[in-house]
Amino acid sequence: MTSLRSVQLWRSTAEVPAGLGRTVVVIGNFDGVHRGHRHVVARAREIGDERGLKVVAVTFDPHPMAVLRPDHAPTTLTSIEDRARLLGQAGADAVLALPFTREVAGWSPEEFVDRILVDLLHASGVVVGANFRFGHRAAGDVAMLTEAGLSRDFTTDGIALDAGPMVWSSTYVRTCLAAGDVAGAAEALGRPVTVRGVVVRGDQRGRELGFPTANVPVGDPGSRPSTVPADGVYAGWLRRLDTGERFPAAISVGTNPTFDGQRERRVESYVLDHDDPEDWLDLYDVEVEVEFVERLRGMVRFDSVDELVTQMKDDVTRARDLLAA
Repeated sequence: MTSLRSVQLWRSTAEVPAGLGRTVVVIGNFDGVHRGHRHVVARAREIGDERGLKVVAVTFDPHPMAVLRPDHAPTTLTSIEDRARLLGQAGADAVLALPFTREVAGWSPEEFVDRILVDLLHASGVVVGANFRFGHRAAGDVAMLTEAGLSRDFTTDGIALDAGPMVWSSTYVRTCLAAGDVAGAAEALGRPVTVRGVVVRGDQRGRELGFPTANVPVGDPGSRPSTVPADGVYAGWLRRLDTGERFPAAISVGTNPTFDGQRERRVESYVLDHDDPEDWLDLYDVEVEVEFVERLRGMVRFDSVDELVTQMKDDVTRARDLLAA
């Protein structure tokens, strides 16, 4: 069991305390913990407060599609640790990251209800999204949960899906990020798109060009959480996690195609107006959070360094004006 601020994270059924008592349970993948997810958790929190009970969020690790159809599994938006932290902020007291296996996939809806909701978590109430499906071949739904609750002493709430330009969903967030639409993703998430990491020494080309950057490697897109948006240049903010200081920045995501040799995908943040060597922020080995506000342009390979520098100056001006506004 791991404690993450005010929320407990249980990574297996064996970690759930024997004396847990009755709970209100909310179930879902909760990847990204977007606004629709938080609406569901908020309803569970209301019920929990009314009944004086803890709220337990049940999610799955890995995503069921990674087990059932690995070739079609979505890239995750959040790690289990971040998911638990965000669910705690939304109102959950504890998170059960249920290990999803072929065996679990074979459980009937009734078996899932009895094993997890009744015997393990002693559910007094269950809250899910209106489109929630579960059990073998996704045979269980809200109607089945409601009927099961009548004989097992728990209530069921199916929450209508929230919508903006379209129904909020993890798929919608991924679509926005793949297009570099960080503003659209932020609207669905209800918070800015951010990337955390430790600043490493790069090639120092930015410093040579007059734009020193704080470099955070993000690795292979296929093996990382996909909160990193599409390659391009963005306006945003860089925050030191050790001091809390926050700086306006022009942010580049990609492999820097103008220069041959770089293959590692990076998030490179130029802190505005800190280009003087005597004023350069020493961020090496510092953990930072990069916040994306708006995309300025896509990634381009320039024919000359002079063309690149001219474009970078324009990027910085646009980022400064946008952030000031």
